Amino acid sequence: MAETTFTESFKVAGHQLLDAVKKLLHEGNVRRVIIKHDTTTIAEFPLTVGVIGAALAPMLAAIAAIAAALHECTVEVEREGTEDEKSRKTA
Repeated sequence: MAETTFTESFKVAGHQLLDAVKKLLHEGNVRRVIIKHDTTTIAEFPLTVGVIGAALAPMLAAIAAIAAALHECTVEVEREGTEDEKSRKTA
């Protein structure tokens, strides 16, 4: 099966943002995380396979600062996967 990229989005309260992003990082097939407030993009973080440990610290600190300032936001997640995985995520 061919690899494909697909996007999903969900709303979170500001205080839940950091936990939501940490959970996404552990899933492993995430290419990019975009944080939006209404229609405005607040932050965009490209993730690569090699991003671990100390490289994540500045990104997580930035997300914590954003979470403190926002009441509610939308998280868009760009993922890599097969068509099979895409249909399971969107179903």
